[in-house]
Amino acid sequence: MRILSGVQPSGQLHLGNYFGAIRQFVELQNKGEALYFLANLHALNSVRDGQLAYQLTLETAAAFLALGLDASKAILFRQSDILELGEVYWVLGTLVPMSNLERAHSYKDKRARGLSADLGLFAYPVLMAADILIYGSDWVPVGKDQIQHLEFCRDWATKFNVAYVPGYEPADPNGENGNPPGIFKLPEAFIREETSVLLGIDGQKMSKSYGNTIELFGDEREVKKKIMSIKTDSSPIETPKPTENSALFELLKTMAPQSEWPEIEASWRTGGVGYGSYKKKLVDYFHLCFDEPRKRFAQLMRDKAELERILVRGAEKARACAAPIVQKIRVAVGISRC
Repeated sequence: MRILSGVQPSGQLHLGNYFGAIRQFVELQNKGEALYFLANLHALNSVRDGQLAYQLTLETAAAFLALGLDASKAILFRQSDILELGEVYWVLGTLVPMSNLERAHSYKDKRARGLSADLGLFAYPVLMAADILIYGSDWVPVGKDQIQHLEFCRDWATKFNVAYVPGYEPADPNGENGNPPGIFKLPEAFIREETSVLLGIDGQKMSKSYGNTIELFGDEREVKKKIMSIKTDSSPIETPKPTENSALFELLKTMAPQSEWPEIEASWRTGGVGYGSYKKKLVDYFHLCFDEPRKRFAQLMRDKAELERILVRGAEKARACAAPIVQKIRVAVGISRC
């Protein structure tokens, strides 16, 4: 079972990244062959400072390792180190309908927020599909907002297989009933419902683009300031507090120790405790969860040469996974004879 996912190094990692993705990555590294990449090519859509882009990539690698990723179990690598990816991206793009890209949720959302309509933003789902297909991925841990992109990926993989694999039958994609298997494997989404979307301090989805995040490795005073600024309503101390669309309630539920959560939930639903007290608890839970990883992160960032060695070794392993698939693609489309 080959598992693949990635995170854009386009800013400091935050609670949403951890509980919605990285924690799951750490768990899944024991479930199969796990490949996790730093999507620094995708990040070029938003980071236009070369030195900053390089620094954020190393910080993201250090964060993965500090949070429990084991480079001897999982393959951690930079997206840009896989040179064959650009070729697969182009081959796949020759089959992608423009109409698919025009209705991509991520594109329409970013355009609605006034971001530039450049090729990188428009063709983002094609590069994401190439990221997935080049390694023959079976499972792809994704958030709910990325499900459409994975569906596009499966559709485009099928379209490629129909075009270039004689006798390919979409109803039998793996060739289990005697038909030729596709060159591209059709990946499955893997979603953790309970933490697939975490709310930020303003009550919207926690996202760097919304500026509502709580950073995992940020300055301690800034972290506390952000937690204490989480948006709440005007419910009096003595009354029950609403749970729906409450970022504070959700964050407490996510971060509180299981032994303490029943008492917190009971007091929340019956009243008698103010929001300020809950926010102070959340500050304590943040440190309980992340003080050790924060120390490890600082240690890793002091040895950037070792981080580079880990990423280079990871890229070598990832390219080895991709090599047989890339060769089949090249032969199929006529780029290579054998």
